[in-house]
Formats: sequence, structure tokens, C-alpha cells
Amino acid sequence: MLPRENRITDKKDFDEVRNKGRLVQSDSFAFGFIDNNAGTPSRFSFIVSTKISKKATLRNRVKRAMREGVRQNLTYIKKGIDGVFLAKTSILNKPTPEIMKEVGEIIVSSKINA
Repeated sequence: MLPRENRITDKKDFDEVRNKGRLVQSDSFAFGFIDNNAGTPSRFSFIVSTKISKKATLRNRVKRAMREGVRQNLTYIKKGIDGVFLAKTSILNKPTPEIMKEVGEIIVSSKINA
């Protein structure tokens, strides 16, 4: 489970990532992020809308897989990053290990790793 200190919960933080951040596309999701250089712990959020699936169990499975992918790579991510993962419909067809691997790849390709 991703520690509470590494989660984005405020709407103003979502808006800041949306307005000022960079967006990197993957096959299964988009990743928007901003480097706030505050020296604070990196924080992430995961959005899987009802457009992806009407079933909460499927949406929650996707969120858990993406969270676990971030948790495993958290030591490699530099401090002060705020990131938002936005799921695409193609993510439903992928198994959990593949989603976690793709999260790791997007972290490396977006150059937020330390």
C-alpha cells in the first residue's frame, strides 16, 4: 500500500498538475506530473473514471496495480514530484504485473527518477 504521505488528496494539487505539469502518454494511461522542488515526499494520485468501467471492482483493481507499481519504484523517484495517473480503457485487458511494469517504465521515461 502506498503510504499516506505519498498521496495527493487536495483539489488544488490536482489543478496544479493539470495546469502547470507535463503529460506523458503510455498505452494504458497518461501520466501528468510537476516537479515542485519543495524537498517534500513525492505524491501521486490515480484516476480511473466510470467511463473506463462501470464496475467498481475493475476500477479498484487497476488503481491497486498502479499504486503498487509506484510503491515499488518510490525509492528511485526524486523528492518533490506530484504526479497523476489517468487510466485509459485499454488498461482493463492487462494483467496486474504488466500494469506495474508499465508504471515503472513511464517513471523512467519521464525522467523523474533520481
